Amino acid sequence: MTDRAHAAHAVGDEAGVWSGTWVAERLGVELTGDEALTGLLGLALRRNPKRAHLLVSHVLGKHVPQSPCVVYGHGVALGKRVRDLLGAEAAARAVVLGYAETATGLGHSVADGLGPAPYLHSTRRAVAGVARAGGFEESHSHATSHLLLPEDPALLAGDGPLVLVDDEFSTGNTVLNTVRALHERYPRTRYVVVALVDMRSPADAGRLDDFAREIGARVDLVTTASGTVRLPPGVLAKGQELVARHEAAATEPARPAAAPSGSVARVDLRWPRDVPDGGRHGFTAADRDRLEGALPGMAARIARALPAGARRVLVLGFEELMYAPLRLAHALEQTVGDGVDVRYSTTTRSPVLAVDDPGYAIRTRLVFPAHDDPDDGPGERYAYNVAGAGFDAVVAVVDSVADTPALHAPDGLAARLAAHVPHVLLAVVPSYVPRAPHAPERPSMLPEPLRGPAFSSYAPDEVGWLLQDLSEVTLEAPTEEREEAIQRGGAHYAESLPVEYQPSEQYQELFHAALEASAARLARAVGAVTEVVLAERSPRPVLVSLARAGTPVGVLMRRWAHFRHGLDLPHYAVSIVRGRGIDANALRWLAAHHDPADVVFVDGWTGKGAITRELAAALRDFEASDGVTGFDPEIAVLADPGSCVRTYGTRDDFLIPSACLNSTVSGLISRTVLRADLVGPHDFHGAKFYRELAAADLSRAFLDAVSARFPDVTESVGAQAKDLLSADRTPTWEGWAAVERISEEYGIHDVNLVKPGVGETTRVMLRRVPWKVLARSGAGADLDHVRLLAEQRGVPVEEVDGLPYTCVGLIHPRYTRGATGADGKAVTL
Repeated sequence: MTDRAHAAHAVGDEAGVWSGTWVAERLGVELTGDEALTGLLGLALRRNPKRAHLLVSHVLGKHVPQSPCVVYGHGVALGKRVRDLLGAEAAARAVVLGYAETATGLGHSVADGLGPAPYLHSTRRAVAGVARAGGFEESHSHATSHLLLPEDPALLAGDGPLVLVDDEFSTGNTVLNTVRALHERYPRTRYVVVALVDMRSPADAGRLDDFAREIGARVDLVTTASGTVRLPPGVLAKGQELVARHEAAATEPARPAAAPSGSVARVDLRWPRDVPDGGRHGFTAADRDRLEGALPGMAARIARALPAGARRVLVLGFEELMYAPLRLAHALEQTVGDGVDVRYSTTTRSPVLAVDDPGYAIRTRLVFPAHDDPDDGPGERYAYNVAGAGFDAVVAVVDSVADTPALHAPDGLAARLAAHVPHVLLAVVPSYVPRAPHAPERPSMLPEPLRGPAFSSYAPDEVGWLLQDLSEVTLEAPTEEREEAIQRGGAHYAESLPVEYQPSEQYQELFHAALEASAARLARAVGAVTEVVLAERSPRPVLVSLARAGTPVGVLMRRWAHFRHGLDLPHYAVSIVRGRGIDANALRWLAAHHDPADVVFVDGWTGKGAITRELAAALRDFEASDGVTGFDPEIAVLADPGSCVRTYGTRDDFLIPSACLNSTVSGLISRTVLRADLVGPHDFHGAKFYRELAAADLSRAFLDAVSARFPDVTESVGAQAKDLLSADRTPTWEGWAAVERISEEYGIHDVNLVKPGVGETTRVMLRRVPWKVLARSGAGADLDHVRLLAEQRGVPVEEVDGLPYTCVGLIHPRYTRGATGADGKAVTL
């Protein structure tokens, strides 16, 4: 079937009315582009601070029930086009990656069309026993959005083309973030982006080519149709008002009074043993062959279980579980013949306004609670265009993890369906459990922590470093060379070290002035966060600082616990690396010597929360790989301006003087290093001890200046801790939202290049290639050192009203060594 024939078959318009008419007339939204667009897409509204309208696909099988041959046919056709584009040899080496939740079935169908390619889709469901091979964020999400959990760790490691499949290509942010994250870990020379529709604006259209040049790879785009959405001025506010007005009046469709509640029964699919339920952990050509052989039998069992006389049947999938229900629906469609109209759609997490109008894409909405114990907690789930659609029977397909009491509760999905459909059949697909990998042999003993004065200028009882000493290895590279390598994907930032910044006399004077001015404030924050930890986490916590910014804070918390409570707390420093996780060998050492439940991870401050997320994901992976439970991912920080954690001393964004310098305020220890030729599977991550900088060391001076203020702030710490313990400290992640906004407003399109807060901005100035600094209007002495660094490096400081942070540092977004200009100073784009 051709794409045009697919589109014609897909149109679900009533009396010739386009299902985007209602929104278009009220908001002035206009869909322009290929002739097939209105056949492929309708419009609906959702409550969203960034975009009120929603493009609703007629051919995806998510929100709109559709013929399964149409849904499957569109994906297979796209896969065949990719095969033609790549050629037989490259197609045979390709890997297909789909996006959760909307494109899991589409991506799988593309893989079927491509040929023997293995398939993997991202997931929002962490699975015990499966280590994470990667993860990335969706640009609009405030939580870790996508995990990659292949059973075979080598699935993504090849050099063949990577085919990324999403339902729509709107701005390109999610795809570019994915490629950037994966290219850093698994570099390759060719990518293909596949989507049903390309809806990029003219401003976004050139970014894909720019990005391809930046990473030195070819990136192609394959879509069924293309166009854009034209939005009139003020559409967002108008759309939000329209949603609020109609949502207040919207309710679940009432079941006709005369209609009895439908029946609910199970049908045994006899799903083939060892065939995965989808691509969450990978799906190979052999898996596909076994499934193809079993589909006719499973479809026949469903057909026999349908009520006599059923003429309209919906096969309803479940969130990420899209492919298995789609293939069952497709096989059922072929089994029952033309006399029965089989449709396919799935439940979803996405809240969308329902309006019962022929010109609106979402006519009805069923609401029910989540029933698979999701990682992000309970919440509402939805099934659209099911109620009132005239179905005689619904075959609800879920995996066994989701076959829970919540599914069968009075307000659960089964009951909601039975209130509107005479017959409900429940088909349960066994959730695939990957085979446990053989645990690698590990040495029986890990080395004891390094301590000063042999390693670091701290006293030996202040901190034990769970690191290996790489002091004799040359790891430093010029900042410009490191930045170019990092942004081009040729190196990870943890594989080398920046040359240590040596402060000028003027800068050192600023440090001492800042320390004098802020010592009491720091002491209050140290005392407050320590009291919260002792009250809520453990009466005798094991402090584990995230090296190196967390280490001075951990030492100060240890000192406060001794000063105020006479406690002699253990304190260690471990390495965590963005994109690589926490040092698993350090966790093994901690688990062997302490109760993991007593461990409290400590850092200096939060920026946008990337390390917070990294730690949570890494601990899940560690629990799955080692079976060790009890480590709490909640980080305790001195300052939480990004609202990323619950345990903090303050949420103010102020100058923490330890952020002003590098090793000379952190025990003369470098940032941590993770490089394959230096750090083996049984080694701790590495770091250097800069003994030669002893004359400039201010580490103990910083600690002593803050500790000296402890007696002065005891009373105020008690009041501050009491307020914190009684307050609602739920993270809002407002910092992440601000970073996303700044990334887009300044045309950076990469949240990793936006560093919010005084501490992170200082790091940009000391270690990276800065582009500009955004400073909150009226920010005072907290930014004196930033302004001095900016002047020294030729970096503009731009004052911004309403900035949620005191300042934000922007790394040069298109960096090559030429970007700094002939004099080594930053230049503007």
